[in-house]
Amino acid sequence: MSQSEPPSEAPGEWPFDGLQVAAGDDGLAGSYARVFAGGDGRRVLDHLRGQTVNRALGPGASDAALRHLEGQRALIASILALIVRGGGAL
Repeated sequence: MSQSEPPSEAPGEWPFDGLQVAAGDDGLAGSYARVFAGGDGRRVLDHLRGQTVNRALGPGASDAALRHLEGQRALIASILALIVRGGGAL
């Protein structure tokens, strides 16, 4: 992706809302789709979702803990967006 070329948006549903994936990363996206296509890949994705996206912190969670979890969720959202962009299914 060149500096003048804006990133394209991923599909418009959570966790993809507002997430941007570089337009020139189609080859990388295909790699993500292939890595997570099999049974082991799906098992790993389910585990990662359970540890991040499907996890709720209690009302006593610190600001730092919330920010840390949101960072983890953002990483998983990026991985999921690349899988979809590469033609994979969630």
